[in-house]
Amino acid sequence: MDKQEICEYFNGIIKNEKDVSAGVAAIRTLLKVLEFSKSETVQELRYCLQNAIDAMRSTDNPVTAIASGSELFLRFITLATLDTSSIAECKDIMLRRGKMFHEKLVAARGKVAKVASYFIMDGSKILTHSKSRVVLQALTDAAASGKIFEVYVTCSAPDNSGRKMCQNLLRAGVSCTLILDSAVGYVMEKVDMVMVGAEGVAESGGIINKVGTYTMAMCAKEVKKPFYVLTESFKFSRIYPLNQVDLPDEFKYTASTLKKDLQKEHPLVDYTPPHYISLLFTDLGILTPSAVSDELIKLYL
Repeated sequence: MDKQEICEYFNGIIKNEKDVSAGVAAIRTLLKVLEFSKSETVQELRYCLQNAIDAMRSTDNPVTAIASGSELFLRFITLATLDTSSIAECKDIMLRRGKMFHEKLVAARGKVAKVASYFIMDGSKILTHSKSRVVLQALTDAAASGKIFEVYVTCSAPDNSGRKMCQNLLRAGVSCTLILDSAVGYVMEKVDMVMVGAEGVAESGGIINKVGTYTMAMCAKEVKKPFYVLTESFKFSRIYPLNQVDLPDEFKYTASTLKKDLQKEHPLVDYTPPHYISLLFTDLGILTPSAVSDELIKLYL
């Protein structure tokens, strides 16, 4: 597959399957590239997969999840190269391991939602930001179990993705109120907890997520409300930003925006440091931010 075919396949998944995240779409694309690769050596195969990752990162999709998911995927499947000397056999093992990895990713969201839904009690008031698939599933699962609670969702400029989140919650029978991004501080006094998703989790335990998450976390800290993050472990990334400037530009802007004057562009994501985060609900269990680095060590051993 050439660069254009890779981008078309990847973008096709994002466009046609709204429930699939960019990270999972990236893994599916890499599996397709691996399946059709005609590489004759392991080194060529790795080079081919890396080119595919670079191609996906050049699309106007969130790079954070693509980067972390692809890196972990490569680590997982290339362990197979230690077990065989035949390229055909090696590729077969990589495909099997890759499909196993994808199946784990697909199941991860349900595991996260199950863990998080236990923290939602009758009468709870929850604040969330933007549209998160895993937060949506946790809230709808809690509602399906008979719990009655109320959710506040930010509009989440500039794409107003919170409106879609609110519509989905209302369809699921969850009482939901759409609020302005600037009303976060006002609403914070009313809520019992904050639940947000994440596009990526840094080694420090901080998160990269839709711009405005950092502001929400600071407000929650000031008012002493728990700030919970719901995320799959494939979003754990071996990066260690110290502040907003430390975040790579390709994480903060789309590929097309990078060609413009960034001083006049608004970032799409921000970085929330770990000391603002109470707990992370993951498919590996409930973690404190400091435990993320330990899990990354296990994932990459």
